[in-house]
Amino acid sequence: MVQESMQRTIRIIGLTGGIATGKSTIARYFAARGIPVIDADQLARAAVLPGSPSLERIAALFGLNILAHDGTLNRKRLGDIIFPDPAQRQQLEAILHPEIRRLAEEQIAHAAANGHQRLIYMAPLLIEAGATDRVDDIWVVTVRPEVQLTRLMQRDSISREQAKLIIASQMPLAEKERFATVVIDNSGTEIETDRLLEQVWAKEMKRSNE
Repeated sequence: MVQESMQRTIRIIGLTGGIATGKSTIARYFAARGIPVIDADQLARAAVLPGSPSLERIAALFGLNILAHDGTLNRKRLGDIIFPDPAQRQQLEAILHPEIRRLAEEQIAHAAANGHQRLIYMAPLLIEAGATDRVDDIWVVTVRPEVQLTRLMQRDSISREQAKLIIASQMPLAEKERFATVVIDNSGTEIETDRLLEQVWAKEMKRSNE
């Protein structure tokens, strides 16, 4: 993700986890403390803007019906295709990941040029994409299975069966945790999570002063 010369001046923390685990909430906590956050989901949206080569390739692969009337990507229609089919999902990722990587490199270079010592790269598919060697640490946000299911149902206003299908399409959280240098359990209340993040932040600051 980043050229070796930049790795000497900026440390990249990969923040990942499953759907509806609260990755964005965790990222905002650290952003408030001055750490730049690169959001791979935002990069993915930028990669498929109308007229982009990536969107043209996606439409050619999955059909023009995945486009809305205004030429933007209809994510729900695309999701209906790829969630039940791992092979189709891999084809989509093969188109998106190189462009996301390019956009990420631009933002990393910008952060390094502005003197930042570390940044957070928030990527739900960091592990699945085989990108763990591009970050210096892996922080995995996790929750208990029932909490994840309930939060996804509430967030997206979907049925229990739909939520289960989406979660089942992803790498299990327990498996992601095996890659982690830091595990952040976001199952509890906001107060409990804040206390945990204070500990993570204190360790991070201690590390930077060593």
